Amino acid sequence: MSLDISRFWKTQSFVLLISLVSGILMGVTVAPVNAFFFAWLAFAPFWVLVTQNRTHNRTWLIAFCWGIGYYGFTLAWITGIHPMTWMGVPWVASLAIAVFCLTFITMWGTALAITWSIIFRWIATKKLVTDNGFIRVLIGTALWCTLEAIWSSGPLWWSTLAYTQSPHNLVILHLGQISGTTTVTATIVAVNGLIAESWIKLRNKQSRNNQVNQTNQTNQTNHKILALSAFLLFTTSHLLGFWLYGIPLNDSPSSALKVGIIQGNVPNKIKLKPEGFRRAIAGYTEGYLDLVNQGVEAVLTPEGALPFYEDEIVKSSLVAAVKDKGITAWIGGFGSRKDKSTYTNSLFTFTADGEIFSRYDKAKLVPLGEYVPFRNIIGGLVRRLSPLDEHQVPGSQEQIFNTPFGKAIAVICYGSAFPELFRYQAAAGGEFILSSANNSHYSESMPAQHHAQDIMRAIETDRWAVRATNTGYSSIVDPHGKTLWLSGIDIYQIHADTVYRRQTQTLYVRWGDWLTPVLLFLAGLSWFLETRRV
Repeated sequence: MSLDISRFWKTQSFVLLISLVSGILMGVTVAPVNAFFFAWLAFAPFWVLVTQNRTHNRTWLIAFCWGIGYYGFTLAWITGIHPMTWMGVPWVASLAIAVFCLTFITMWGTALAITWSIIFRWIATKKLVTDNGFIRVLIGTALWCTLEAIWSSGPLWWSTLAYTQSPHNLVILHLGQISGTTTVTATIVAVNGLIAESWIKLRNKQSRNNQVNQTNQTNQTNHKILALSAFLLFTTSHLLGFWLYGIPLNDSPSSALKVGIIQGNVPNKIKLKPEGFRRAIAGYTEGYLDLVNQGVEAVLTPEGALPFYEDEIVKSSLVAAVKDKGITAWIGGFGSRKDKSTYTNSLFTFTADGEIFSRYDKAKLVPLGEYVPFRNIIGGLVRRLSPLDEHQVPGSQEQIFNTPFGKAIAVICYGSAFPELFRYQAAAGGEFILSSANNSHYSESMPAQHHAQDIMRAIETDRWAVRATNTGYSSIVDPHGKTLWLSGIDIYQIHADTVYRRQTQTLYVRWGDWLTPVLLFLAGLSWFLETRRV
C-alpha cells in the first residue's frame, strides 16, 4: 500500500510532531548542545504551521508543542534542584518540586508562543495581508518582540530567542548594542519568517499548476524575492555585527583595574552547615590573601560566599584580612532590614577600615527557589511541598553600586537574564560589571547558559565583566563578549586579571529598547497603507 504523503501531511499528529521538532531544534541552540546555527531555520516550520493550518482550534496546540520543545529543552536544567534532602525536603517531595518547577516555567514560556500564534494566525489570515509575505513578516516579528518585552518584565524570564546565539555567535550579538536583545531576536524571527513565507509561496505555486502561466510566474517571483530577502537580511545583519565587533576597545592604561576572583566551591548541601561555614571562611580568606600577593586591587566573591548577616561578616577572618591588607573585597552575604523580619541576598563592598562601603541587594529573586511567585495561586501548594523561607525580599531595580574605583554595574545570579538592570546602571555611570552567582545545585548546562547571559550583557553595555560563582563558571569577559578566562566546574579556583573601566554609552544604553515600538508602528502603518491601497 503506497503512503499518501499529502494526507499524512494534513494529519494532526504529523503537524504536532513537526512543531515539537521545530521547538527542540531551537532549544538545542544553547548549552549543552550549542548548535546556535539552527536558530536561523528552526522557527520557520513553526511559522508555516501556524499560518497554514486550516482550523483556529488547532493553533494553540501547535504552539503548545513548539513551546514544550523549546522552553522545555532550554530550561531542563531546573531539575538539578533535586534532590533537596540537604534542605530537609524528603526525596519524593523534592522530586515533586523539581517536576513542578520544570512544568511551571516551561508553561510560562509556552504561553508566550501560544499568545503569539493565536494573534498572528488571526492577523495572517486577514484578506488584506494574506498574499503579502513582507507585511506578515513585519507583523509577526513585531508581535514576537512585543511579547518578549512583556514577558521579560515579569518574574519569570530566561529564554529569549537572542540568547540562542550566545556565546558562539558574538558577531550577531553585537546588534544588542543597538536596541538590546530585541535587535537580535527581531533578526532571527524575520529571517525565519522570510524563509517560511518563501516556502509558502512556492508550495502555493506548485498547487496551482492548473492556473494560468502569468499567475504561476507571479508566485515564482514572489517566493524568490522572499528567499533572497532572507539571505540579504542574514548577511547584512552579520556584516553590521562584524563591523561593531571590529571596533577597537582602545582602553586607557589609566582605567585599568586588576581584580581577583575566588570560586569557593562550597556545595549547597554543606553550605549552611558548620562544615560549610568553616570551608567558606578558610577558603575565601586564604584566596583573598593569595590574590593580594598577586597585586590585585580588589577581590570579588560569589553570591552568598559567607552565608551570614552583615554584622557577622564584619567579624569574620576575611574582613580582618581586608583591614590588614587594605585591599577592597566584594563579599556575598545576607543583609538584614530594619524591622529584622526580612533579609536580602546582598553584595557588600568592604574597604580598609573594615566597614561596609556600599551594598547591592539582589533585585531579581529566583522564582520557587527564593520566593513564591503568584503566591495567591500556587503559594499553598509550594508551602506543602517545600520549607521555602518566604522572608527574603528583593532589592530595588534602580540601585547604584558605588565602589572605591567608581560606579560598578552589580548583579546577583538571576539578574543576569534581565538586561534592563544592566542598562540602568550603565546609564547611571557604571563602568564595569560585577556578576556574583551561585549555581552549584544545577548541571553544567545551567552555569554555561548563565555565562552566556552575562556575555550578552557585556556586549550590550560595552563593559568588561567580572564573574565570580560558587562552583563555576567564573570568568573574565571583555566588551566584545570574548571570554578571556573561564574557570572549571566544581573546583576551588582563584584568578587575577585586569579589566578596564569604561564610560561609553551604546545606543541601547542611551535609548533602551526603542526597536519594539518602532516595529509595532511600522507594522500598523503597513497594514493601514495596505487597506488604503485596496
